[in-house]
Amino acid sequence: MDFDLTDEQNLLKETVDRLVADNYGTLEQITAHRAAPGGFREEGWQRLAELGLLGLPFSEADGGFNGGPVETQIVMEALGRGLAPEPYLPTVLLGGGVLRRAGTDAQRQSIIPGIIDGTLRLAFAHTEPRARYDLHDVATQAVRQPDGSYRLDGHKSVVLNADTARWFVVSARTAGARRDEEGISLFLVPADAPGLSVEAYPTHDDGRAGNVFLAGVTVPADALIGECDAGLAVIEWVNGVAIAAVAAEAVGIMEALQALTVDYLKTRRQFGATIGSFQALQHQTVDILIATEQARSMSYFAAMMLDEPDAGARSLALSSAKVQINRSARLVGQKAVQLHGGIGMTMEYLGAHYFRRLALLETQFGDTTHHLRRVAQSEGLVQAG
Repeated sequence: MDFDLTDEQNLLKETVDRLVADNYGTLEQITAHRAAPGGFREEGWQRLAELGLLGLPFSEADGGFNGGPVETQIVMEALGRGLAPEPYLPTVLLGGGVLRRAGTDAQRQSIIPGIIDGTLRLAFAHTEPRARYDLHDVATQAVRQPDGSYRLDGHKSVVLNADTARWFVVSARTAGARRDEEGISLFLVPADAPGLSVEAYPTHDDGRAGNVFLAGVTVPADALIGECDAGLAVIEWVNGVAIAAVAAEAVGIMEALQALTVDYLKTRRQFGATIGSFQALQHQTVDILIATEQARSMSYFAAMMLDEPDAGARSLALSSAKVQINRSARLVGQKAVQLHGGIGMTMEYLGAHYFRRLALLETQFGDTTHHLRRVAQSEGLVQAG
């Protein structure tokens, strides 16, 4: 199998790597970006737009560049290495992904150009407090009104970058009970809709998320995305896109943390020698290298399987990839901290920020136990439920 990048993909990689090196190369730069209102600088977001990165996965018909999973992987790896805080994942891949998959022509024409030029951001409001990682667990209600509009009531939790979104893609139940797979629909809701409120907060890794409350929010009939009652398949697809994206981001972080750790071992001296000369520590760095390469292989696998038409095979592949990504993230993060000693846990050191981001990615879109259970269910080793 050929893993070499095409000329266009190599050019994209050089462009985004240079962007990250110039703007996110130091802890001071990263901290300055995060300190801005909303957790990122507007000029940083506009820079992504100017380079065409915000339009990368969208079709040419929608004004984008028709990029595929490999192009997204290249971008996410680079953004991971720089700990870039811009809401690329929630806007372009989650909210934008739903529109790519199921949006009407009118919805795509009204929203996607704003995403591409950097004037509009989205957030995907799907997870709920009791749902954990079960994508079909939706209690938020959408009731059809006599005039054809929908009334939305519910509470969404851990909505990434909720406080900077102009539009929300909201999942709500139009039929069935809370945990039924059928009866889930998706809606496009403006952030300034009466009855919608956001309670924003910082995340463990200094990112941004929020609770979204919907109290009698009314949206017109044309706010429905895709088919009524059939939104779960779209949610599962975009969740798979997100898993592949955070897998690539984690690989970028692990690669950067590995380089930072090796550099530290080459400069830190103890007992009259650099500690990198001690064989026991060299073994630890080899473990980090192996775990990073294992994660990279599974990240490639996840990216390739996104185009798999068989939903079951695609889900199994992505869960398998997430298991390895999670295991590698934990091993690399913990060993890097151990090799750095006390400095590895201080917020004044870049390595600690890499470690915190890896710890969050380990649980995002499903922790190891969740995905191991999904793999076991797919293989018929345990019963679903």
